[in-house]
Amino acid sequence: MRNVVATIFLLGFALPAQAQCYADYKAKRDNPLRLHYGVVEVTDQLCSRPARLESSVRDRVSAGGWTLLNIVSVFDAEGLEQRRESAGEFFLRF
Repeated sequence: MRNVVATIFLLGFALPAQAQCYADYKAKRDNPLRLHYGVVEVTDQLCSRPARLESSVRDRVSAGGWTLLNIVSVFDAEGLEQRRESAGEFFLRF
């Protein structure tokens, strides 16, 4: 029994790790006009599918009352810190 548990445990670590993927975007609100730049974490599968990525980000920011204007770029964890200050309160908010 211990061998079975140990094998299952080790297989969990052997599965490929998901790479971190992020998108930065621009969004707006009307009346009065407000704009913001933000960063969201997205799944690895969305990073390789631009139409689904845009739809996912649109849904997430619209839940906060914003309208997605565009996806600026898609990047990995290396580009995250350099965007933190620019995104401000919208850094990983949605």
